[in-house]
Amino acid sequence: MRNLSLLTDLYQLTMINGYIATGISERESVFDLFYRKNQYIEYAVAAGLETAIEYIKNIRFSQEDIEYLKSLNIFSDKFFEVIRDFKFTGDIYAIREGEVIFPNEPILTVKAPLYQAQFIETALLNIINHQTLIATKAAKITQQTEGAVMEFGLRRAQGPDAGIYGARAAIIGGCGSTSNVLAGKMFDIKVSGTHSHSWVMSFDKEIDAFRAYAEVHPDTCVLLVDTYDTLKSGVPNAIKVFDELKEKGHKPLGIRLDSGDLAYLSKRARQMLDDAGHKDVKIVASGDIDEYILSSLIQQGARIDTWGIGTKLITSAHNPSLGGVYKLAAIKEGDEWIPKLKISDTEEKITNPALKTTYRIYDEEGLAAADLICLKDETFDTDKPLTIFHPIETWKKTTFHKHSMRDLMTDIIRNGELVYDFPKLEEVKAYTKKSLSEFSEEHKRLINPHIYKVDLSDKLYALKHKLIHSEH
Repeated sequence: MRNLSLLTDLYQLTMINGYIATGISERESVFDLFYRKNQYIEYAVAAGLETAIEYIKNIRFSQEDIEYLKSLNIFSDKFFEVIRDFKFTGDIYAIREGEVIFPNEPILTVKAPLYQAQFIETALLNIINHQTLIATKAAKITQQTEGAVMEFGLRRAQGPDAGIYGARAAIIGGCGSTSNVLAGKMFDIKVSGTHSHSWVMSFDKEIDAFRAYAEVHPDTCVLLVDTYDTLKSGVPNAIKVFDELKEKGHKPLGIRLDSGDLAYLSKRARQMLDDAGHKDVKIVASGDIDEYILSSLIQQGARIDTWGIGTKLITSAHNPSLGGVYKLAAIKEGDEWIPKLKISDTEEKITNPALKTTYRIYDEEGLAAADLICLKDETFDTDKPLTIFHPIETWKKTTFHKHSMRDLMTDIIRNGELVYDFPKLEEVKAYTKKSLSEFSEEHKRLINPHIYKVDLSDKLYALKHKLIHSEH
């Protein structure tokens, strides 16, 4: 992995300089990374953890980096002594990639000397915000397709990294392949693609273009049929070429529709293919599709087998930002941990203090029923009833009599050393599917989903409100 040590905001470095100058840089601290309530993201799919840990393990300041920072003339000699040999020595707890998560739940918690925890903030947010956003978008798109989605977004992504790591996140969210060859190589992702309109336009006749492509790729032949006239020219010419391929012992794969009324065209094309004896030929559709358009096409009975989705997936077009934040939750003074929280005039922006974890509560049918954010050392007896309440509208209560609970967070780094084995990307993708299956369809619907409960434990609620009402 390339050196991203200077991938940070200047104020992280000026704060570290200040921590060093005031003698508190080595104090142990706890920071939480989480996302706030977002009108477009009712739930999210955690992603980016492996990339984030790679970043942390590879932080190193080159002599060139040091010289550049010195040229800014704002840092002390002691600052350079500290960062020259920077090595993360703390602990990281996190929700595994592919887990369904909700606002205010710690996605990742850092427990480390203050200067170390502060330094990694910007890069962690950059990595996890982006990959979680794209994995979430992909999950909403693919839940209606059984994963029959090809990620086609590289040319529309906001730069190479967004395209590469967006492809990775799209696979976590449920996509079956990517058009991005570099991402395919880096992450062992299946790559897929056909040809563009320029291929067809490079020949005098559409039929000549189709025949040439079929000759070069006889066993992987998918023809783009909308360059001129889909139903009068494209599909009939594709059928002629498919007949010729079959005569030679090859099996044509499909046609692609990239424009027009996809519901109407796919149904007509399907009938034409079937009537010509090509019932096994698939129909691929692309062209500014998102989860809402896809849902509408399915409701209209569109005969589409595979979806190629680019712009609106790789940019998360409806909502281009997750809104993740990174906040101090506790700091150690001497031998005592002092819980910290940020106060705001907006109740939902007041943070949750102390070192925490999140438990998922399952009802007697095994479905996820609520999440409970609590202090990390709290334990619960599932043989006893559990009552939880809304963290703001406290009169809203739910009691579970028969239930089970699962801690969502796991140890990733302990004392600076990696203690977690990262699964392969396909395993993460399978875990996303499993995690989503734990929720009712009402919680996952695209429009007006049922609200999922995320509450605070009694102890965390009491601590939070004690701090809110204390003098500062």
